[in-house]
Amino acid sequence: MVAGELVQEHLRADTGAPDDITIGRKSPDLEGAAERYPDQTYGAAPAERPGDADTSREQEVPPDEREAMLPNGGGGGDAEEGKKLETKLYRRRFAVLTVFSLYSLMNAFQWIHYSIITNVFTSYYGVTNDKVDWLSIVYMVAYVPLIFPATWLLDRRGLRLTALLGAGLNCAGAWLKCASVSPDRFGVTVTAQVICSVAQVFILGLPSRIASVWFGPREVSTACATAVLGNQLGTAIGFLLPPVLVPNTPDDVELTGHNISIMFYGTAALSTGLFLLTVIVITDRPPLPPSQAQAVLPGSLLEDYSYKQSIINLVKNKAFILLLISYGILTGAFYSVSTLLNQMIMACYENQELNAGRIGLTLVVAGMVGSILCGLWLDHTKTYKITTLIVYSLSFLGMVVFTFTLDLNNIYLVFVTAGVLGFFMTGYLPLGFEFGVEITYPESEGTSSGLLNAFAQIFGMIFTLIQGKLTTDFNPLAGNLFLCVWILLGVLLTALIKSELKRHNVNMGTEGSNPRALPAEDCPSEKKTNGVKLEPSVSFSRETSL
Repeated sequence: MVAGELVQEHLRADTGAPDDITIGRKSPDLEGAAERYPDQTYGAAPAERPGDADTSREQEVPPDEREAMLPNGGGGGDAEEGKKLETKLYRRRFAVLTVFSLYSLMNAFQWIHYSIITNVFTSYYGVTNDKVDWLSIVYMVAYVPLIFPATWLLDRRGLRLTALLGAGLNCAGAWLKCASVSPDRFGVTVTAQVICSVAQVFILGLPSRIASVWFGPREVSTACATAVLGNQLGTAIGFLLPPVLVPNTPDDVELTGHNISIMFYGTAALSTGLFLLTVIVITDRPPLPPSQAQAVLPGSLLEDYSYKQSIINLVKNKAFILLLISYGILTGAFYSVSTLLNQMIMACYENQELNAGRIGLTLVVAGMVGSILCGLWLDHTKTYKITTLIVYSLSFLGMVVFTFTLDLNNIYLVFVTAGVLGFFMTGYLPLGFEFGVEITYPESEGTSSGLLNAFAQIFGMIFTLIQGKLTTDFNPLAGNLFLCVWILLGVLLTALIKSELKRHNVNMGTEGSNPRALPAEDCPSEKKTNGVKLEPSVSFSRETSL
């Protein structure tokens, strides 16, 4: 790969300041646009009229600078002035998406396959419930401190290396678990789970990056939802298979160990095959960008680009901060419910290990359907905030219904309420990713997604510990009510998010023009931000309706 291609995602600007990328040409009609639209940061100017030719030519970037700034050499001079940047979709994108989704599936399976049969592992290893809970919580603990070096690595070294680390560590952890099958080797299984949790850091932030650099604007949300769906499917299988493969046989320790070995060795074999496929299939990016939003990003690394500055830019973005907290609350609640589902079901229904797994499966499969439908809806309508707010609100209602129907001594009703809860709560995950990319463009998708996941892990860890304590000391009702209060707060925070579809605006606004990026040093009148300048225009739009 050409070095410049590896860093197209790196050159990002402060999303709170109107000084990022100029797209199209300015005409006299746009004089004073910044004063009339002070909050608008991105956009495509109207097509040039014949009478505006002289004015617009005076404001163009010189051809040599344009060729240096734009991917593939820029516009090529006056003869090609109206030509769009070349984009192309490659069939390989489906292979990349499939391989990533599958090894993400295996990582999610290894996250939950302890918790859903907590009673089996507590009996086999002779430990308490909270020790087994930590085998799930360690995923959340490891993610928070490691997400910053992981996203830095993604920005600096590219998608391929990050994917290889995720698949490779996942494979290594799976094989180490095979050596932990003995009642006195709980420490070994903890070490193996820590390795898998580190692998997760190089996995969870990739869906939006893969979707952005490989898929076109009309399929990017669906691609992101599909990538997230792989992780959800792994959770679903993690709910379904362990109770079947490792039934509760407390009187026969050897049989329990044999069953655990079958599950661990099968996981290790599949993880190895997926690691080899990752080596073969996944590359950093296609030869040509898939969309104008990718094409307008500079193709060379500017000296003043800073990963630290990119983080600062995101932290200054008020809309993104609100999304961070609201996404963390709902996704953290999902992590907590998933981890403690076995304990909740067993507290209300005796000897229902298999049904606890099936309820978890229902929860996640319904969410997978919700994810795909939400992704298709976003690609069709681009109504990010409205869709996110509706799904969030329905997740709150689903949690309330699940809370008050759990102990009605009707296990079939629990299947229904868990399915409704999962449809909206799990279906929200790709919505948060894509909404974050829209309101932070052109910051790195990996960085924004990584921060979203970091907050999800923080809230998930806190919620799991508190809800687990409430469930053990009181009952599942107390723990679920605790989550309901927090999810309601998340609904209110989501309603406050200011929706500015920056990436979508670039894709739509550059269809009939020659987009170009201006280096910040060419704009002395504006504040210099992380090496790239986006100039405002009147065509920038906010999401206002369906």
